[in-house]
Amino acid sequence: MPQAVRFDEYGDIDVLEVRDVPRPRPAAGEVLVRVRAAGINPGENVIRTGALHESWPATFPSGQGSDLAGVVTEIGSAVRTWSVGDEVIGWVDTRASHAELVAVPAGQLVPRDAAVPWEAGGALFVAGATAHANVRAVGAGPGDTVVVAGAAGGVGSLTVQLLRRAGATVIGLASEANHAWLRDHGVVPVTYGDGVLDRVRAAAPEGVDAFVDNFGDGYVELALELGVAKDRINTIIDFAGAAGTGVKSEGMAGSANAEVLAELTKLVAAGDLDVPIAASYPLAEVRTAYRHLMRRRARGKIVLIP
Repeated sequence: MPQAVRFDEYGDIDVLEVRDVPRPRPAAGEVLVRVRAAGINPGENVIRTGALHESWPATFPSGQGSDLAGVVTEIGSAVRTWSVGDEVIGWVDTRASHAELVAVPAGQLVPRDAAVPWEAGGALFVAGATAHANVRAVGAGPGDTVVVAGAAGGVGSLTVQLLRRAGATVIGLASEANHAWLRDHGVVPVTYGDGVLDRVRAAAPEGVDAFVDNFGDGYVELALELGVAKDRINTIIDFAGAAGTGVKSEGMAGSANAEVLAELTKLVAAGDLDVPIAASYPLAEVRTAYRHLMRRRARGKIVLIP
């Protein structure tokens, strides 16, 4: 029997188990994908604790995961766009990608180019769509100076690159261990922590036009102290701060589609978008993978390999 991640109750990472499950059967408009890589995301951790029960309730036993890359192994009766053996990148909305096999709606897949590593493809959708939405939310373009908090994380590492492609000057807040990576990607690195306001002002003497917060922990207030207009500040995590100040808190919804995923996949294939992979873990080590993620120090994405 195929294996998949499951949990029977809300709780900490230790509620996660890898179990034998019945083989999924694709519905008429779905294909069955044998997963080669599946990214993990902080939002999955929050859902698993039950903190989002009112908005995103779990039905137990629950699975996990959205991102995936893999190979089509079976097609539903109404599918004409894919064939068995096709290599694909995509996502599911059923919390099911942390598994060996998953049924995926045909419209939520794009072709995998051979130049896209499996790990990068499997980690691309959530972080990539969120990064794409970040750039749109702050209206970044040529001549803008944009500060990105959490600049080397899973979303931040893609956000800074897309901002650079949009023509912006980018200042990335990150630990010194990530400064070389940021410089290599055309980003001005600034160390976070005490004194960050002065360091940002020194790096941007003519001022900051926009701010993207991927980390929380007071960065909305920092953006306002820097004089950034509220409609050019976006946080993907500090919803209380956004509600209290009137800044944006636009998530990935507007970019969560196959068209954006195909665009991002082409950039990765061409070598124009780097998807850094901090670590890959076998499916059986899902708990270890999430402990790594929740330390909030990983550069780029963490991936499960079923």
